[in-house]
Amino acid sequence: MPVTIRPAQPSDEEALGRYGGALMRLHHQFDPQRFITTSHPERGYGRFLVSQLQDPDSVVLVAEQDGRVVGYAFAALEPMSWKELRDACGFLHDVYVDEATRRGGVGRRLVVEAIRWMASKGAPRVVLGSAAGNTGAQALFRDLGFRQTMIEMTLEIDA
Repeated sequence: MPVTIRPAQPSDEEALGRYGGALMRLHHQFDPQRFITTSHPERGYGRFLVSQLQDPDSVVLVAEQDGRVVGYAFAALEPMSWKELRDACGFLHDVYVDEATRRGGVGRRLVVEAIRWMASKGAPRVVLGSAAGNTGAQALFRDLGFRQTMIEMTLEIDA
């Protein structure tokens, strides 16, 4: 069935929350000490993503198949950062595709559309982060031309 990529709408809040919560849990599974989770992140995550819809420097896209949201991407324009030693950029914050829909090109299409949006807004580059254990996503990003530029490392400080 064909998949449509479109800007998210407030009526997508439940689906966005469901997938945002799943993204949080996935990262938490990769490294529970590094990545936060809450008992029910769906409401908060959905509310957060819908709050970004009116921000002209942010975009939330959804992938829709047969009238059902099957994934989303969240990206924003970010200013130059002394702290991160980088110039202004587009930042791809989230990409998530329903497990049953994966490996069909939906994630690629979401990322490509997010890149197009950032380019249309004048972003000179796109930066993203990927959990170390998320090798499938990293392969997709490399295939789209992303290169590794930073490695985040974490140390837990015991009391």
